[in-house]
Amino acid sequence: MATTTSPAAVLSLASVTLDVADLEAAHRFYRAFGVDAYVRLRASEAPSTGFRGFTMALTVANPATVDAFLGSAVDAGATVLKPTAKSLWGYGGVVRAPDGTIWKVATSAKKDTGPVDREIDEVVLLLGVEDVKATRRFYADRGMAVARSFGGKYAEFAPGRSGAVKLALYKRRGLAKDLGVPADGTGSHRLVLGGTTGAFTDPDGFVWEAAASS
Repeated sequence: MATTTSPAAVLSLASVTLDVADLEAAHRFYRAFGVDAYVRLRASEAPSTGFRGFTMALTVANPATVDAFLGSAVDAGATVLKPTAKSLWGYGGVVRAPDGTIWKVATSAKKDTGPVDREIDEVVLLLGVEDVKATRRFYADRGMAVARSFGGKYAEFAPGRSGAVKLALYKRRGLAKDLGVPADGTGSHRLVLGGTTGAFTDPDGFVWEAAASS
């Protein structure tokens, strides 16, 4: 594992916007799921088929909290892609929201060590990319600080501020396998990233826009 630091970041991830077909339904779902503070929504009919190449991941403290979040998502209309289960790394499960976004909720704990709550320790946006090393360089060249890197398999960038969504890279096929879906997909990612610099598109077609001032 390589860990590097850089000077003050030129680019940081300021917002994550999901393009959805039914804006009101999506707002209701994400409020019920409990993650509406971490994503923005906007209406779009952009064509998209199959795997959109990314997932949103929540890290929480206990298995019971994983169950609580995923239960809320399913009750609000999400489809289970991978039922909750223990693994070598902990406990987690995967669902697809009604708008098509895939969400993974997991914990490194295999047993409950505290009360059930709705606390989220970390939110990560995982982009599935063809060449992790090349895309990592692309973002590092724009000033993003690499927090962790595992060769050509995974890379993670330091968030721009406390509590922000963290950006990470994973091999596209490996990410699809982890989520339990085929890797094929075409059309729009249905994802727009707000950045602290100007607009651009990364090597895998993920679109960045200058984040709107709050």
